[in-house]
Amino acid sequence: MKDTFDQVSYQCSKIVTKQYSTSFALATKMLHSSIRGHIYNIYGFVRFADEIVDTFHDYDKEILFNKFEEELEASLRDKISLNPILNSFQHTYHEFNIPKHLVDSFMKSMRMDLVKNIYRTDAEYKEYIYGSADVVGLMCLQVFVKGNIEEYNKLKESAMALGSAFQKVNFLRDVKADFEELNRSYFPNTNLKELDEASKKRIVDEIKADFKKGYQGIIGLPPEAKFGVYTAYKYYYKLLKKLQNTPSLELKNARIRVPNYQKFGLLARSYVKYKMNLV
Repeated sequence: MKDTFDQVSYQCSKIVTKQYSTSFALATKMLHSSIRGHIYNIYGFVRFADEIVDTFHDYDKEILFNKFEEELEASLRDKISLNPILNSFQHTYHEFNIPKHLVDSFMKSMRMDLVKNIYRTDAEYKEYIYGSADVVGLMCLQVFVKGNIEEYNKLKESAMALGSAFQKVNFLRDVKADFEELNRSYFPNTNLKELDEASKKRIVDEIKADFKKGYQGIIGLPPEAKFGVYTAYKYYYKLLKKLQNTPSLELKNARIRVPNYQKFGLLARSYVKYKMNLV
């Protein structure tokens, strides 16, 4: 039965989320059950595309990416795919009328990772961030507001800012892996070989500005989404603070993490604030 296949597909996206990001999975679990599965579906899709360009070094990444893109287009057209991750994503895509240009922009940025290693100008950097992060925030927002265009437009800029903040935190955390293993440098006008405190401060200040703008949108989210998104916000902001307090030299030699006990502490404090209407 098709319903059984769909349920298997949704479970696959949930497993992908939990396996690849315990932090995002924890935040997603705090969403209302009516939207939680759809965020798993979006995450599964974006994670698989990202995996192709970031980790499949022993294979022809371009061929794999082209096949994935072809299967994606077919799934959106036919409303089914034998790839369970794409099958679950197309369901969310159609149910919430996710604009196609968001998907196209995301795939464009992922394809850039196949051929581009250094982002030298602000324009290149912003284009990549928009496609790799902002549009993911907008896809999720479309789910959070359940397709309400007025609410979507009101919260759009904040959702993009929050997506940017999350992505830039990831860039700063993964500076060692991106530069040494993938030979990538996303931050323009920054020499990662000689990352100093001044350069790090400039990046941190930029991310804080994104967080500030993103937080204003969290306040206006529907109740079904607010606590989950706030939990993710608190986690990533905590990670940013750890990165800010880590010497630049250490950032280039280690991957900074938030321990699980701190994650659960953040969750508890976030819940108290949420229940007291302090968010």
